[in-house]
Amino acid sequence: MKYYDKLIFELSREGRCGYSLPVNKFPAAPEVPQQLRRETPLRLPEVSEPDVVRHYTNLSQMNFGVDTGFYPLGSCTMKYNPKINEEMAALQGFAGLHPLMHAGLTKGALKVYQEMNKALAAITGMYTFTFDPCAGAHGELTGLMIMRTYHQLRGDTARTKVIVPDSAHGTNPASAAVCGLEVVEVKSLENGRIDVEALKPLLDNTVAGIMMTNPNTLGLFETEIKTIAKLVHDAGGLLYYDGANMNPLMGVVRPGDMGFDIMHLNLHKTFSTPHGGGGPGSGPVGVAKHLEDCIPDLRVSGFHGNFGVILRAYAYILALGKDHLKKVGQYAVLSANYIKECLKDVYKLPIEGVCKHEFVFDGLINDGAHDDVPGATTLDVAKRLLDYGFHAPTIYFPLLFHQALMIEPTETESKETIDTFIEVMRKIAAEAAQDPNILHEAPHNAPITRPDETMAARNPILKYEW
Repeated sequence: MKYYDKLIFELSREGRCGYSLPVNKFPAAPEVPQQLRRETPLRLPEVSEPDVVRHYTNLSQMNFGVDTGFYPLGSCTMKYNPKINEEMAALQGFAGLHPLMHAGLTKGALKVYQEMNKALAAITGMYTFTFDPCAGAHGELTGLMIMRTYHQLRGDTARTKVIVPDSAHGTNPASAAVCGLEVVEVKSLENGRIDVEALKPLLDNTVAGIMMTNPNTLGLFETEIKTIAKLVHDAGGLLYYDGANMNPLMGVVRPGDMGFDIMHLNLHKTFSTPHGGGGPGSGPVGVAKHLEDCIPDLRVSGFHGNFGVILRAYAYILALGKDHLKKVGQYAVLSANYIKECLKDVYKLPIEGVCKHEFVFDGLINDGAHDDVPGATTLDVAKRLLDYGFHAPTIYFPLLFHQALMIEPTETESKETIDTFIEVMRKIAAEAAQDPNILHEAPHNAPITRPDETMAARNPILKYEW
């Protein structure tokens, strides 16, 4: 085991100390009630200052981040976060705010909310937004609550079903279930788009609405969206837009113009704020004018959402402006199609044609399988990419393809970076054809290679055992 692979607990030596605190000059704290006291002293690592510094520095170097490498991560838009956003969020007038401060002292922050509302409304075609939701799925739940409220206020209480495409993000049916709605699946055609004829018989007076992503999870634009919108509206339902795939549409197409009534945006994706490791996030929900009164009043979060993320997104929008926001989508689409066309001779492309911001391969064309050695899988490709300094794309999703490999380059990557990624993907394909064991054993130079993910999920080790 290398020094930097050890846990900080393993570096501990009894009596070793890495700090020296001054004598406490403040009065003793009130006596802690007996029932709240520990029965035994808290056992913490005893390490020197160099050990602590090296430990956390080495941990930081093990992390993969957008500041250190390329994320070709489908449906997550892991784009580079401009540092000017961080500088704006760190301004004392913003960073020092507290939500319980007097309104007279928070006018700058309230102005940011107001201006962001106008900007997002202009970008999306919605009438107004609520910034309460703190993540995308939180926004989905909020939007579905708005959908239910709309029908209930009209006395249309039989509408308890939500239609979800079979290519949808997994959070869509989950959010609907949490909201107490029944999920009805609609199938896709061989071209990856919603089967309109299969949709028609599903529409009745029990349907509250449909949840869609456009472009969908395959990176394909739903060309029948106006027909779908009319069918759902004529049946009395609403259209919900999952904004996870909004990146390629900014400045080009607006969900409101497509016929959507409700939508959420992932500010931590589309509008460039850090969101690795599960947070922070922001999922503001926009509605058409006829739903304005259905927006909940602080029902889904304690205050007005995650202000720091909203502020970073505001700085991003101001820095780019209208014309360059449009270029974001155009460059993202160009990058995705370039990679797709450069690799489709070695990776299976199940659906031909122009994609938007992302696309999906269905594994390798030649996986190197023969009698005594199994072929290389999508998981093997993802693991091998780590050896070459790239984060893996999304794998085995969407579920429409057995060996799904979803790639989304984003607009912030240079052609040189994209060309290097293409070169590595082709090299991995060649390795798979010649000796798939190279891929089976990857990654070869990572601290952790292939953990038992099922065991880790079912029996996680959450604390160190001395």
